[in-house]
Amino acid sequence: MHQILITLLSAIVVLLILLPGSESSGHPDRKFEIGKAYPLDIDFEANQLRPLAKDEKLIVPQLKWKEHTVKSGESLAVVFDKVGLSPGALYRLVNADEGTKSLTNLRPGDILKFGFDENSELIQLIQPKNATETLVITRTGGTYHSNQETKSVDTQLNFAQAIITSSFWNAADKAGLTANQIMEIAGIFGWDIDFALDIRQGDSFSVLFEERFVEGEPIGRGNILAATFTNLGETFTAVRSKSGQYFDQEGRAMRKAFLRSPINFRYVSSNFNPRRLHPVTGRVKAHRGTDYVAPVGTPIWAAGDGVVMKSGYNKFNGNYVFIRHSSTYVTKYLHMTKRKVKTGQRVKQGQTVGTLGGTGRVTGPHLHYEFLVNGVHKNPRTVKLPQAQSLKGAAKAQFKKHASERLSQLSQFSHFIADNSPLVYNRS
Repeated sequence: MHQILITLLSAIVVLLILLPGSESSGHPDRKFEIGKAYPLDIDFEANQLRPLAKDEKLIVPQLKWKEHTVKSGESLAVVFDKVGLSPGALYRLVNADEGTKSLTNLRPGDILKFGFDENSELIQLIQPKNATETLVITRTGGTYHSNQETKSVDTQLNFAQAIITSSFWNAADKAGLTANQIMEIAGIFGWDIDFALDIRQGDSFSVLFEERFVEGEPIGRGNILAATFTNLGETFTAVRSKSGQYFDQEGRAMRKAFLRSPINFRYVSSNFNPRRLHPVTGRVKAHRGTDYVAPVGTPIWAAGDGVVMKSGYNKFNGNYVFIRHSSTYVTKYLHMTKRKVKTGQRVKQGQTVGTLGGTGRVTGPHLHYEFLVNGVHKNPRTVKLPQAQSLKGAAKAQFKKHASERLSQLSQFSHFIADNSPLVYNRS
């Protein structure tokens, strides 16, 4: 009897094990085999899983934005307080990473954009750095992380030309050049042309320059690539090299070893004159330099690289500086208010050596400037200035080819303006 009961119970247990459970009742082939495909219980009609339509966008929670322009004296803490954020939020954000720490260096005029969710939690902070760079700080979970987004800049060629009727500045301004471009042109040709005294009605110029765009919007001007300037019937040409220096079409440096004028002056009160009548003594005495008038305190520059021979004072010259540039050239600067260099000091072209004044025997404040060649006084406004180092060999040949291409572009733009024929250039 016992054996019969044990046999029956064993049979029942075996049957229970072999019978399918509730999970697999609808799937008699629930045993999965490697490499075999099985259907998924997804109802595509019920939108459980489907691709986005062409005109459909992923739904992202909308943020409410507040924009603040930083005013003078405002710190980041003050800005956070004004937009309703706590000191704790400020601390967590600023100490998140190196990018977020840069927010502490705010300047007046900076713009900050704050993005809040429906719970008034700060989710995103945007700070435009300039036309191409934007700092984006985003909250993920309980922390913030920064990212620097950069937009690509598209550079194209642009052109301007004009004939001078009154002044170079007015003509260039009407031609659409910026103040910086006008000053740059004067600097490029300033070793050959005295823009204060030599400009005449009928002089002309043409300029090829870069125009920069971001997403189709202009963001400013780039480098001047090539230019011509006709002054007193003589045409000067300048082309920018890949190193950023300017040379003429033959590879000769536009920059000379000496500045034509060592000061930004208003006018010349007395020119170089070997037979001048002295304004104080009334006697005929050679005026061996040029007198430039400008406001007291105007910086006076070293005309070229050299060594200060003497920096001193006497009752005739007032405060004066003499500079030896080589065994051939010496320049002298007289009647200064202050001297900025010492005897024996090395100076570079354009370095301030003093400020304009009226010390010594003078009738009014001005700079008396002398230019000596082998010990002989020369008119600094007309003396032929030695050039800085020009291109040679392979570098010269390569530049001449580059200059030819640039001047060809300049010429085509000029013909386009004259003929009104279609012409479009991208940067090359």
